[in-house]
Amino acid sequence: MAYKAFGLMIESELSLPELARVEDSREPVDVKVTIDSSLKDSLNLEPYDFTVDGSAITVMMPEAAVFRVEGGDRIIISPLDGADEDLIRLYVLGTCVGALLLQRSIYPLHGSAIAINSKAYAFVGHSGAGKSTLASAFISKGYSLLSDDVIALSPFESAQPTFVTPAYPQQKLWQQSLDAFGVKKEELKAIYGRETKFCIPVVTSFCSTALPLGGVFELSTTDEDDVSVQLVPALERLDLLFRHTYRNFLVQKLGMTHWHFNSSAKLAGKLPIYQLRRPLNRFTAPQLVELVLNTISAEV
Repeated sequence: MAYKAFGLMIESELSLPELARVEDSREPVDVKVTIDSSLKDSLNLEPYDFTVDGSAITVMMPEAAVFRVEGGDRIIISPLDGADEDLIRLYVLGTCVGALLLQRSIYPLHGSAIAINSKAYAFVGHSGAGKSTLASAFISKGYSLLSDDVIALSPFESAQPTFVTPAYPQQKLWQQSLDAFGVKKEELKAIYGRETKFCIPVVTSFCSTALPLGGVFELSTTDEDDVSVQLVPALERLDLLFRHTYRNFLVQKLGMTHWHFNSSAKLAGKLPIYQLRRPLNRFTAPQLVELVLNTISAEV
């Protein structure tokens, strides 16, 4: 089966229904996803311990599989006994894709990207900060999603703008966010192991065209009562970008520290980067949308 995601043509032995299916494509294959049941038997791995050997990254995820990402063009899956296919796909489309993008020198940010005024804006933050909820609030206002979870950025030549390449048309939202938006969960599929977090298809609100990155907003929580935004000082931007690089511990393991620093410096030097704060005690996504739009408008 062939799919298109992150600007890559993906040929997979594992069904990936979250991705856009490609029928009879004549484009060359960029990535092959294969299943090798014997790989796990030849390795002695500790759970969650990422090992790097040359151009290969290998990790064992309990209850799922041993995964190997090779050379930026191959993902090998060796399922563990009794593994759930939904959980395997979760790791393939998250951890494995993030590692593969790094191998291809594509900068992976952890967050959601929304198309606003023909530009892409990245919303990053730690788990639970509300990135996907904020993206949903934008979608409810008629804006389009480019990515949820892994944001693919490239190229980094100084003369060219950095683009966000669309991922695939799906979001992941917690039950409390569904309730706030008035979305019923009966027809939605819960994420494996997270009975109160659900997969939300967004096919009609998905931007399938790469867009130039217009800015980055770091979303965080505060004890204050109101939402607020402030420009991140120049000296703090490199650290912010590293914190929100997807699986950032792989940067050093892959010997890509110099590349990541230079790429981050280019982003920090030519893009506005903001910190967006929201109170913990109430739902403020609509107010955050207005604040972000006003902030972007003030840049012009």
